[in-house]
Formats: sequence, structure tokens, C-alpha cells
Amino acid sequence: MWLKPEEVLLKNALKLWLMERSNDYFVLQRRRGYGEEGGGGLTGLLVGTLDSVLDSTAKVAPFRILHQTPDSQVYLSIACGANREEIMKHWDWLEQNIMKTLPVFDSNEDITNFVQGKIRGLIAEEGKHSFAKEDDPEKFREALLKFEKCFGLPEQEKLVTYYSCSYWKGRVPCQGWLYLSTNFLSFYSFLLGSEIKLIISWDAISKLEKISNVILTESIHVCSQGESHYFSMFLHIDQTYLLMEQLANYAIKRLFDKETFDDDPVLDDPLQITKRGLEDRAHSEQFNAFFRLPKEETLKEVHECSLWVPFSRFNAHGKMCISENYICFTSQDGNLCNVIIPFREVLAIDKTNDSSKSVIISIKGKTAFRFSEVKDFEQLVAKLRLKCGAASTQYHDISTEVPISSDSSDPSDNIEERYLTCQRECSKTLNTEALMTVFHPQNLETLNSKMLKEKMKEQSWNILFAECGRGVSMFRTNRSRDLVIRGIPETLRGELWMLFSGAVNDMAVNPGYYAEVVEQSVGTCNLATEEIEHDLRRSLPEHPAFQSDTGISALRRVLTAYAYRNPKIGYCQAMNILTSVLLLYAKEEEAFWLLVAVCERMLPDYFNHRIIGALVDQAVFEELIRDHLPQLTEHITDMTFFSSVSLSWFLTLFISVLPIESAVNVVDCFFYDGIKAILQLGLAILDYNLDKLLACKDDAEAVTALNRFFDSVTNKDSPLPSTLQQGSNVSDEKSSHIRVDITDLIRESNEKYGSIHCEDIHSMRCRSRLYVIQTLEETTKQNVLRVVSQDVKLSLHELDELYVIFKKELFFSYYWCLSYPVLKHHDPSLPYLEQYQIDCQQFRVLYHFLSPWAHSENRDSLALWTFRLLDENSDCLINFKEFSSAIDIMYNGSFTEKLKLLFKLHIPPAYTEVKFKDPSKGDELSEEELLYFSQLHVSKPANEKEAGSVKSSPEKGKGKVDIQAYISQWQDELFKKEDNIKDLPRMNQSQFIQFSKTLYNLFHGDPEEESLYQAIAVVTSLLLRMEEVGRKLHSPTSLAKGLSGTVCASGGPSEGKTESSLDKDPSLLKEEPQWSFAFEQILASLLNEPALVRFFEKPIDVKAKIENAKTSQLCSRTKM
Repeated sequence: MWLKPEEVLLKNALKLWLMERSNDYFVLQRRRGYGEEGGGGLTGLLVGTLDSVLDSTAKVAPFRILHQTPDSQVYLSIACGANREEIMKHWDWLEQNIMKTLPVFDSNEDITNFVQGKIRGLIAEEGKHSFAKEDDPEKFREALLKFEKCFGLPEQEKLVTYYSCSYWKGRVPCQGWLYLSTNFLSFYSFLLGSEIKLIISWDAISKLEKISNVILTESIHVCSQGESHYFSMFLHIDQTYLLMEQLANYAIKRLFDKETFDDDPVLDDPLQITKRGLEDRAHSEQFNAFFRLPKEETLKEVHECSLWVPFSRFNAHGKMCISENYICFTSQDGNLCNVIIPFREVLAIDKTNDSSKSVIISIKGKTAFRFSEVKDFEQLVAKLRLKCGAASTQYHDISTEVPISSDSSDPSDNIEERYLTCQRECSKTLNTEALMTVFHPQNLETLNSKMLKEKMKEQSWNILFAECGRGVSMFRTNRSRDLVIRGIPETLRGELWMLFSGAVNDMAVNPGYYAEVVEQSVGTCNLATEEIEHDLRRSLPEHPAFQSDTGISALRRVLTAYAYRNPKIGYCQAMNILTSVLLLYAKEEEAFWLLVAVCERMLPDYFNHRIIGALVDQAVFEELIRDHLPQLTEHITDMTFFSSVSLSWFLTLFISVLPIESAVNVVDCFFYDGIKAILQLGLAILDYNLDKLLACKDDAEAVTALNRFFDSVTNKDSPLPSTLQQGSNVSDEKSSHIRVDITDLIRESNEKYGSIHCEDIHSMRCRSRLYVIQTLEETTKQNVLRVVSQDVKLSLHELDELYVIFKKELFFSYYWCLSYPVLKHHDPSLPYLEQYQIDCQQFRVLYHFLSPWAHSENRDSLALWTFRLLDENSDCLINFKEFSSAIDIMYNGSFTEKLKLLFKLHIPPAYTEVKFKDPSKGDELSEEELLYFSQLHVSKPANEKEAGSVKSSPEKGKGKVDIQAYISQWQDELFKKEDNIKDLPRMNQSQFIQFSKTLYNLFHGDPEEESLYQAIAVVTSLLLRMEEVGRKLHSPTSLAKGLSGTVCASGGPSEGKTESSLDKDPSLLKEEPQWSFAFEQILASLLNEPALVRFFEKPIDVKAKIENAKTSQLCSRTKM
């Protein structure tokens, strides 16, 4: 490849390079040690080691071209090549295109300038079609060349970035290069003749963490398929680790967790992934999570500045973060001061003329924010004004906007009109008040001590609103956090939940959305609505609001509307409990948007089929327990105890275990601090009960101790009447031990565990997601193996290895063939066996690797027919059970079983006549031909097809999974008897001829080849004579003699005569009466030939086959 011209001092370089060619202007050199017998001795080893360590492919590539300046030791490197052929192309191009031009220049300086300009032009032209778009394209191109040279992966494998580091092989560090690409983590090192080449696919990684110990000071630990790998001595270890974490999680989402990945178009094409793109994405995710903004927001700009805080009368230094629709500010100490300004709220943006470089943003409600010490503040003001103009046409705030006259043709009028119409139409059905205000209105006449405390809380919040503002753009400070910890007043709870969760933004930009969804979802009937109906009466049944139709109907509407909005989640248990609490304090539409915020942003992946989000946070919780309560983990060594106990804590935010009047205080903190609040409280509860838990002898005793503790938790400040308070209804016997106030418990959790940062939780979530999903995948594998092992003779270890190969082959298709038409993405809601299925092309690859019959000339046809035989439901996909059943017969089947498999391959529905489009390729099928023949099926009546498809896959026939159908199918498979050989259809003449050809092909290359050919000739002749005798009414002597004669004379197909007489004169088949053979006839004839029996009963080294397949699987796709 062409290189950016760089100076090379030739005096020292001659020790490492040998001259190959030269002329007046250019020199072609070969690296010492390359292309020499024995690798060039010690010099070659040293050079190879140096090449592995140095950061330049120009130095590493074995060939290079220099532009020489006469009378100087300084030359310019202009090209390098991985082999002689590549470098000679460059050399020839220079001689033909450059050499003729150079003599016209007067000075050496002009010649050098011309050559440099030409080479840069060539590089720029190449760059148009290259992936090299990083900060330093030249260095990246060099690294890309070395990556391709070392690993030879397909061109579609996109290199994202690379780092210099050490890989620890035992106790010895090996210096080399770590390459991070879209699907693989790769490492290469060459030290004193010892080459290390490591390729790990991201989807195989179960643990990725930063560690530090005495030997390895700050290293990255990667665990893949039970093996640990350590990398250290990075220049920027945090940046490296973040990118590795992102790439691993991206691969896991794309391959294992498609239901959440479907909503992620940004990463839909792996070829578009870049280092900068991943970094920007990480910053945007962190930005959205911190400020509770919609997932669609992308962080565009960050400016260091100071914000004037009027109530404290000082400038808070921090960062202004700008996205498409929001301006946000956070102080250097994140808790000191945070502000969110939606562009829809902005009225004007101004700048000051003094030296303070200030930007003043005025918003609705007569509030202004002053940002000072802003770099390039004039450009920023212009950009913000442009954005603000765009935002004002995009959004329209109904509650605070000044009414516009009816003559206005502003398009936002239509939005307002439609919204108001929807509101009027739905006002008859939707609740416009929180249920608590309807079922528990505050009586101002009877002010008791609790009501007075409630009023004092309200007053504290009103004072805060007066100073910090009210609404979406209020200042959020330590004072607001303290007030949340004390418990939000009942009257303000709904408003502040909306504010702190970010749901207020979702509702503001989607006016009328909820009413429309309710209208569209009313009357729908599916699995989700059935489950919702089932759970409605079990949602806070003790509260009067849910003992009436008003509360039940509101709950039904919100849950059904959400299931309609997000069918991938639909409805999950625990959503009813959470939604019922939201409806108590928020209006119905607000409760809907709060549910959206919880399910889609604050608790991601909690409410799907596998509750992955909850399992991930439980793993985070376990890690925090190990860090903060080590004595507890020493006593309770089985960490699954904490998982089983805490699952309901996370899924219901403690609502299911705490009395309602205490649980709402927890929900207050959750909406303010996110999952951090739940983790902190969980630790505080375990810490509070530490002595009791350490005294417990078993898990049951520990669960009882925690349940008694939850019963004792109260909220002494709750204004709810005793009839609604669950905590006050506990009998004196049960509550004989000390009561615990929820406010004290929350305050203690903040004081003790407030040092846990959101960034740490995010990192732990990413780490734990890898572990959780790989654990679920391992469970899937074990269930599949348990089912399959009952029907095959392969050992569990062999099945395990086969499953890994089977799944890896499927993933290779996802790596580089994203739009393959037949492939189905992983669906974890399907039965275990159906979660991973391969198509005919993938099966062919595996057949070539694993089948003992893969040496046959017609192996592609055999693979095709085997696939068609296994694909009983004609969906062009087979699962692991079907795959392993065929492999098992080939490896461990008896003579009869193997012969029966071959017989079935040559009769319908497996057999189809294969006509090759390109005879020059022999019997090799192209992908298009393979796909076409795999889809050719024997036609069936329409009703039979439909019934067959329903039977084969019960979930396809109805709106929901039919459990009875699965049980029935399972029983059929369980009691299905071995195919009776008498039930097999007869094989006709063309099929028998192909069957004979296949046998001949199988015997090719066998030590007993000649005797096998003679045996099959004898058998064929015998069968034809038997058929001739068997048919008394017809006497097709000419055909029988013709075929048997050619077989006997040839002694095998090497002469090519077996089929020649039939091929040359096909009219023989048409004129003569059809003849056919039964399986019993063929079996009996073959059993008389010991050579044939020995061939099929010969033991196969299964372990060697599987090992060869594992090593060949990736190599077959590389250019190495």
C-alpha cells in the first residue's frame, strides 16, 4: 500500500533491510530475515521481534519502496507490501507512470515535491473506499494492513481501533498489539521466534473487568469459555476498557438479546461502527441517564462555563451540555446544581457585550439563566437561536403558551386543536385526578399532628420553588435531595415524580398520544390483555381505590395502552403493582408516561420475557454486598439466596414487601436517584439486620427474619388514615420488636452508601449483563443437551462440543451476512430447541467439517438431501436436535441405520434431482442453487400444509402459545416407534442409479477401494437380476444386461461407464417398464458383502472430527 512520505535515515536502516532493486529515483528493499531459508537465523528472529513491538506497518511489512534523494542519507518511504507480488505492482506502476516524467524537472527538490504530491493523491483516492476514518488515517491504514495480514479475517470484519499492550502467558508478559474489531478481540505478538495469535469472539466473553494486584498493576481480565486472559501496560486503560465493554455488550445485544436491539437503529450495521462513534454513543447514554431525557436524544456539544445561581448568589462552575432538544447544566460536584432547559420552553437567547462572555437564556415563567465564561459564546448564541427557532415550530406547549388568534395559520394550532379535541372526547372516560385525591381527600378541618407535619413539608417545598423555580427547569440542588429523603408531600407527589423521572418531557412532546392509544387499544384481545384482566383485582386489593370500578378501569386502561404501545414487553407481572401506586398519586395520563419512563429508561429490560434487567441489577447488588458487607457473604456463601430474596425488591421497588405508606417514600427516592436508591436501601436493610442474618442457620430462617423486619417498617409521618396503612394493621404479637421508620432507614442508606456513584453502577451493569446473558445461554444449552442426549448415542461432552460448533456457525452468518433472507434472529421466548436454527447453507458448511461422508465427490448433493430429510416442517431451517440426530447416525449408527439413512436420502421428500448450472465447477453447488433446491418441496393439499405447520410449531397456529399442543407433540415424539423398514417406499430406477453413484463416491480413496467397487458391482448385478426374475409379465432384459454389464466390466465408476449407457440413450428408461427396489432387498444384498459391512461399521474418531471442525470453522473464512 502507498504510505504518507516520511523521512528514513538509510545509514542505520541498512542493518535491517536488503536491497532488491534500485534506479536513479527509487529503491525496493526486503526486510532482513524474510524470504530466507531458516528465517534468516538470529537476525531474522530479532527483526521479527522488533516488528511485533514497533508501531508502524512501514517498519513491519517485509517489503518497502523508498524515494531516494541523490547525495543524501535521508530517503522517503512511499510504499510497503506484505508480499513480493504486492510490492512489485507498486514498483511497476512507478516505473511506467513516474520515471518517465521525473527527468524533465530541473532540481532534486522539485522532483521530491512532485513525488510527494503524487503519492498523497494516490492515498487520498484510496481513502474514499477505505474504512480508515479515525483521527490519524495514515496510522490507522498501517494498523489495518497489519490486522488483515496477521488474522486474514473477511473484508467485512471492521477494525474499530488498536492498542499496544502486553498479554500475560503464565507469568511472562508478551508485548504486542491488541486489535478491537466489530466481532473479535484479537492479539498478535512475535518475540524471538515465538508467535502468539489470539482471536476471541465478543459473544463468547462471559467476564470483562479491570483488576489490579501485585503482579498485574491495572490490567484487563477477559474470560471466554472458561479460559482467562490478561492484558496490561496500556497507555489509556480506561478508554480501552470502555471500548471493549461497549463492543462486547453490542455483540451480546445483537446476537442474544434481539428484542431490545431491534429498537436500536444506530448500531444496525456493524460496518458503521467507529471508535469515535462508540465514544459519542457512550457520552450520549450517560447524558440521557443523568438528566432523565428521552433515549432518542444525542449529546451534540459540551461547553465549560459557570451558571449564576441567584438564591445562593454565586457562579457554579460546570458544563453546559446541548442535545437536539435540551440545554442542560451540571456543576462540577454533580449534586451542587443541575438544570434542564427544554428548547420548547425558551423564549429568547441573548449575549452580553461585556468581557464576561455570557449567554442569557430566557424561558417561560419570567425566568432567565445566565451562563458566563463560555468559549466561542457568539457562535454558541447563533447556534442556539437556530435550534430554538426549529424547536418552536416542532413543539407547542399548551399549558403555558399565550393563546393565538383563530386567524393564525401556524401549524402548531392543529396540534393544539387535535389535543384539546382528544381531551374533550376522552374526558368522560379518563381519570383527570389522582385516585388518592378522590378516595382520600385531605380534611383541613381536622388537623392532627401528622397533617401539620404534612403541611410543613408542603411549605418547605413551596419555599424551594420560590427560590429555585418550579417545573421542568427548576434548579436541582442538595436541598431538593434532602426534601425528597424526608418524603414528598401527598399533594405534590405526582407532579414531582413526573419532573424527576423525565416523564414530563415525554408527555409535553406527545400531546394527545395517550388518549389515542387508549382508543386504539380498547377491545383488543391477546395474551397480554388476558394476563392484565387476571391481575387487576390483585393490585393493591386492600386500597379502596382498587375495590371500585374507577380504579380498576383506570388500571386496565393504562396497562392495556402500554401493552399496545410496546408489544415487545406487552405486560409483565409486577407492572400492575407499580402502576396501581402511580395511579394513586398521578393523573391517569401522567401514570402512563411514568410507566413508560420506568420500563423504557429507568429500569431497562426489566419487564421482558427473561427479566434480564432485574437479573443484571441483582448481580450488581451481589457485587455491592461483597464490597460493603463482606462478613455477610462469608456467612451466607450461596449468593443465590440474595437473588431469590431481592428479586421482588427490584421488580416492584419494594412496594410488594413494604407497607404502602412506607413504599411510596422509596418510590420518591427512586424517581430522584434511579436504581442507585434501590441498591442503597437494599444494602441498608441487610446492614440493619446483619446480626440476625449472621445468627441464622439456614435460608428459610433468614427469609423469616427479613419478612419480620419489613412488617416492622412504618411511616410515622404518613397522613393516610389507619384504615389505609398496612403497617398499622400488624398485630402486637408480630410487632413486639422495635419499629423502624422508613425516613430514618432511607437517610441512613444515603449516609452510609451515598458514595456509590451512578457511573460505577453503569459500569457494573455492563459487566453483569455479560455474565447474566451468558448464564442464561448456558442454561439454554444444558436444557437442549438434556433433551437431545436421550435420543442419540453421542456422549454429553461430544454433544456439548457439537452445540458450540452449531451455534458458532449460525453466529458467523450474523457477523457478515446481516440481510440473509432465511435467517431468524434469536427469540428467547421460543422453546429451547427452536431458539437457534440453521439454514441449508450453514448446514452444508457443518456437513463438510463433520460428516464422515464429506470426502464424496457429490458431498454438496448429500448435504442438500440430508437437510431436506431433516427439515420435516418445510420451513428451510433445522434445529440442533435434528442436526445431531443425522450426525449421530453417521458416527454411531449400525450398518442398517447408516444404510437406511442413505436410502432415505435418495427417495422423496429428501431426494431432488440436482442440475448444475455451471458444469465446470463439478458437483459444487452455489449458494443460490443450494437455497433454491432446499426450498423445492413435494406439493401437499393446502389444508394439510396448514395443519402440519400448526402441529410442528404450536405458537404459529394461534395468537398465543398452546401448551396443550406442545405436550401432545412431545408425547408423539416420545412414543414414536422406530421407522419400520417395511414402511419405506420403494426406490425407482433413477433414484437407484444415483444411490449407486453415491456409494461409489463414498468408497473413493478407501484402502479397500477395489474390493468395495467389486462388491457393489456384484450387488447391483444381483439386484437387477432379482428384479428381472420378479417381474414375470415383463422381460426388460436389454436394460438389465446393459446396466449389470457396464458395472461388472468397470469394477467401479473410475471408467465412467456406469451411467454412460443410460445417459447416452435415455429412451431406454422410457421404453422399458419401470423397475424399483425395496429397502429389504438392498439391505439383504449388501449384507452378503463383508467388505461393504466392514466399511460402514468401521469406527470413526469423533473427537478428532470435532476438533478439526472447531479449528477449521474460522480458518475456512479467513484468507490465511
